Amino acid sequence: MKQYIATFFKGMGMGAADIVPGVSGGTIAFITGIYERLIHALKSINTPALRQLLSGDVKEAWKTIDGNFLLAVFGGVLVSVFSLVKLISYLLEHEQVLLWSFFFGLILASALVIGQKVKKWTAGTVVALLAGIGIALYITLATPAQTPDALWFVFLSGAIAICAMILPGISGSFILLLLRKYEYIVGALKELDIITILVFMLGCVVGLLSFARLLSWMFQRFHDLTIALLTGFMLGSLNMVWPWKAVLEYRTNSKGEEVPFRFESVLPNHFEGDPQLLFAVSLAVGAFVLIYLLEKLANRSKKV
Repeated sequence: MKQYIATFFKGMGMGAADIVPGVSGGTIAFITGIYERLIHALKSINTPALRQLLSGDVKEAWKTIDGNFLLAVFGGVLVSVFSLVKLISYLLEHEQVLLWSFFFGLILASALVIGQKVKKWTAGTVVALLAGIGIALYITLATPAQTPDALWFVFLSGAIAICAMILPGISGSFILLLLRKYEYIVGALKELDIITILVFMLGCVVGLLSFARLLSWMFQRFHDLTIALLTGFMLGSLNMVWPWKAVLEYRTNSKGEEVPFRFESVLPNHFEGDPQLLFAVSLAVGAFVLIYLLEKLANRSKKV
């Protein structure tokens, strides 16, 4: 029981990390020593386990997938997410410059840390890096400020974002930012929009059961190319979390409210309002340092 309680708190650490863009729940799992067991448990949710369940041998199926461990981990994740979501929602509404400054520092540091994991830079990895930067830039610059709020896109967002939870270095919230669904999902959690939450969670389940194996295969077979591509994604997306933006266009949402639709990044001196430059830079630097401290802990844990 003590072991599962400890695992529950490790899951809470993962949940806290994944709700913040730039910090990976997978990194926390790695630091706390549960990463390999988590990957193994997720891979165990397969056809043989399903056969055991359908044959009525629930106890054996639960044991096969390491059910108690998974329950402790994801129970901690859910408790942490719902505990922090109101704070994040408040900051998104009242302290956007400071919040995005913190996120900017997190993502920049994460990109540099991930890039260092490329074992050998070749022409192929450089192309993958540039492709990642180009794709992310295209998404952040060429698309509107909003993606569809339809349930099918919420499902897809959950399926893609959850994969980041099992990857040290890339955050599920970062993926939601890239898909422009971070604020929408945070709002749904805050308002307890049950339908949206359930559809998002269903997407998460499907993502874990399908994409996790693909991502694991990619890391095993094309490690450097995958790392370089992820690094490019994060570097190319920095425009999206730039703290100082000017609103170019508004739209009317489903509630009849005028909300910002298109933005452009501007220098702090051209920002309409208080740029909070000193605090913003301090938070970005602090976030940058935080990622490097986490990376050092992860390396120390690996050596042990």
